[in-house]
Amino acid sequence: MDQIMNKVGSYWINKKANKEISSVGDDLNSLSSSIEGGTKWLVNKLKGKMQKPLPELLREYDLPVGLFPRDATNYEFNEETRKLTVFMPSVCEVGYKDSSVLRFHMSVTGYLEKGKLADIEGMKTKVLVWTKVTSISTEGSKVHFATGVKKTRSRDAYEVLRDGVSIEKF
Repeated sequence: MDQIMNKVGSYWINKKANKEISSVGDDLNSLSSSIEGGTKWLVNKLKGKMQKPLPELLREYDLPVGLFPRDATNYEFNEETRKLTVFMPSVCEVGYKDSSVLRFHMSVTGYLEKGKLADIEGMKTKVLVWTKVTSISTEGSKVHFATGVKKTRSRDAYEVLRDGVSIEKF
């Protein structure tokens, strides 16, 4: 019984410590959403390798800056493989001004190319039912969402950062 209580206590202390660490400052808020991602971010910051803000990275790749929720500030980007992983503090939905809705898992991965985010995991949109978004591409003033069926929307709907609304189920 003592061993079980020790394990439960250790687990609880670790959870509590993680919560305390994440409240140290605004820059560390996203650490609780992904210890691995947050740790790499913190190590890079301590080494002096500052990450550009996510909207700036999206702009460089010709994607709308408001594509992800406002609180999705922690991300990993491997410039060699072009793999992007974006971390959210919780599963959430974002409604856009064109009445479209995107649903985000706690981490979204994909591969960045100029004007395209491909092989996406962790994102859905509502067409008639919730469907997995597999890629997003831009063409002038249009944003194309591939979900098995290509859905084209106006780009300006995704140019403003918006808050995500927490939901219980992805």
